[in-house]
Amino acid sequence: MEPIVIDALLTGPVRPLGDSGKTSAIGKQPAPGRLRLGLEGLDGDEQADRRHHGGPEKALHHYAREHYARWRGELGELPVLAAPGAFGENLSTVGMTEADVCVGDIFRAGGALIQVSQARQPCWKLNHRFGAPGMSARVQASGMTGWYYRVLEPGWLSPGDTLALQARPHPQWTLARVQDILNRRVLDAGILRTLAALPELSPNWRALFEKRARLGEVEDWKPRLEGEAGANR
Repeated sequence: MEPIVIDALLTGPVRPLGDSGKTSAIGKQPAPGRLRLGLEGLDGDEQADRRHHGGPEKALHHYAREHYARWRGELGELPVLAAPGAFGENLSTVGMTEADVCVGDIFRAGGALIQVSQARQPCWKLNHRFGAPGMSARVQASGMTGWYYRVLEPGWLSPGDTLALQARPHPQWTLARVQDILNRRVLDAGILRTLAALPELSPNWRALFEKRARLGEVEDWKPRLEGEAGANR
């Protein structure tokens, strides 16, 4: 994979989320200059619910800019799709998608070293972000979810820096393939156990796949996709 240019680096504060009555930091805005990337994310970036967002395994959220054209085709020219940040991403690029990125990929990003930990599981906040009921389910079904990194070496990161692949321990496990297991081939026990054993996969996802294999059933997606009464996620 050739180095990929970071076209936008984005952060955001916690603020009210539309008419949901909840708060969120999903509304990210481009940073004009370089930012320090620590083990839990970029300086100045926030998350409203640290149980489900942020932390070492979700230090950076990356979303492929090329997906925006398809969303505009499906949803129209929504203002939220006019610039990077619609999906709460911290990194925006053109040239790599879920089909190109694998579990455990390590990238040199500016002065930092980062590793792919998991794809994103969309939550109900996207419904309010886009003013479209069911948006979170549409994003999940599309596979255009984006993905997360853990930070192996903190450092400075700037718009215009590149992502350069350093190591690929699991070339057979693209994020697109993992999402196929996560969302469609949901109870293939052998593959679930294989994924649960990948040390580079985030602990939460390893536990999820192990539980599915052990119980032979899929977790309830409705609270995540539609929200729970009183939940501030």
